[in-house]
Amino acid sequence: MKHLFLMRHGEASFSADSDFERTLTSRGREKIVRIAKSFNENTPEIDIMYCSSASRTQETAKIFSQTVLIKKQEFTRIIYDGDMRDLMDLVENCSDEFDRLLIVGHNPVISMLASSLCDGIYRNMQPGDLISIQFPLESWNSVTFGSGILLEIMS
Repeated sequence: MKHLFLMRHGEASFSADSDFERTLTSRGREKIVRIAKSFNENTPEIDIMYCSSASRTQETAKIFSQTVLIKKQEFTRIIYDGDMRDLMDLVENCSDEFDRLLIVGHNPVISMLASSLCDGIYRNMQPGDLISIQFPLESWNSVTFGSGILLEIMS
């Protein structure tokens, strides 16, 4: 059984010199703390996290990881610059030694991926939202569009 968690970064300010350097607002930080505490009640650890290397996603991941144990972390610009196919490649190429995968990313791609992996109904993830998807599979390589079961939307 594989579990994928997709998280949109927390609410970010618009005061940075570039989009890539935007940081979280106090409201954004507070929501991530709340989501992490709630998440930790049922899932106290993540095997691996892929996170965009943008400032706001790194900050989101740092706050989240203060409550939830994340065993392995990888930061990559591909989540910031890429499209849904790039995120799907991260999922499909994840090592099968990991059962719980978290991707921290950006809209609209993170919402599109969540919708495509489940029932195809578009859910516009708000800043800081986290979606939990279960796959009754033994290998990440077997994940296909529509093969996931939406378990929860944390908002």
